[in-house]
Parts: sequence; structure tokens; C-alpha cells
Amino acid sequence: MTAFGLPDAVERQRAYAKALRLSTVYTPQVVIDGQDDFVGSDVKSIGRALTGNRNGVAVELSVRDGEVFIDLDAQKAAPSDVLLVAYLRTAVSPIGRGENAGRTLKEFNIVRGFHSLGRWTGQRQQYHAPVDSLPRDSTDVAVLVQPLGQAPIIGAATIALR
Repeated sequence: MTAFGLPDAVERQRAYAKALRLSTVYTPQVVIDGQDDFVGSDVKSIGRALTGNRNGVAVELSVRDGEVFIDLDAQKAAPSDVLLVAYLRTAVSPIGRGENAGRTLKEFNIVRGFHSLGRWTGQRQQYHAPVDSLPRDSTDVAVLVQPLGQAPIIGAATIALR
């Protein structure tokens, strides 16, 4: 596991590998619509996969008074989990061993924690999470709305914490 490895992230990545029928997991990995995976540096393929209309759940985020507020409007949708993903926008890590020893690695969007905010069943609903409940090194959060199981994400948004 890397310096930033999280058991929850590894578990989620393994669940995607199973759903995608992959024999291994890898990093950086991009999963789109719960059905396609790409190496994070394959910008052209990722761009092609993201073209087209996406009808999803609107997720509104705000940060005020030391809390992250998440608003979901009423919309017909399958029962879904609402997940708050705290992440560190960027970090530089020294490489201590191997052929790259002595160099540094610049990393981006490093997941620092997952928090389940609860279940959403299509009604207008607000969730909130205290900023001080998140890992101290988190700079941003993403909120994911995902039907139960490892289904395609139907709503997402990000916001800086500071």
C-alpha cells in the first residue's frame, strides 16, 4: 500500500475490478459509468468516453459555518447511496527505493476518506457533514450519488473546503 493507501479505497477498487471482470486492479484508474475503465493518463480515450449527453441527478454543494451541505432535488431515481469523498488536491512524495530512488512523485486528487451520508430515494433531501470530521489534510470533497451496489454513478459534484 502507498503512503496514501486507504483500505476503503482498495475495497471499492476491488469491487469495480469484479464488476468489470478485471483480473487485477491498478492505479491510476478511471472508471466511467461503472462500465469502462482506463489508465488515468489515457486522456483521449477518457475524453471520448465522456462525450454525449448525461442525464443525472443534480448535486448542489456549499461550505459554510464549518459544514459541507449537500442538496439533492426530487427526481425519479433508484435508491442510492450518497457518499462524501474527502481528497487532497495535490502532494509531492519522495521515492525512497528502487530505480527512481531520490526522485519525487507529484500526485493528484488523493482520496483521504469516504463517508456514507445515507440513502437517497428520490425525494428532495439535504445532507451535511462537519468539515472537522474530515481528514485534516483534505482540501476538497466530492459527493457521489450511486444506486445500491456498484452501479454507475448518477450524480456527482466537487467543492473546495477552503
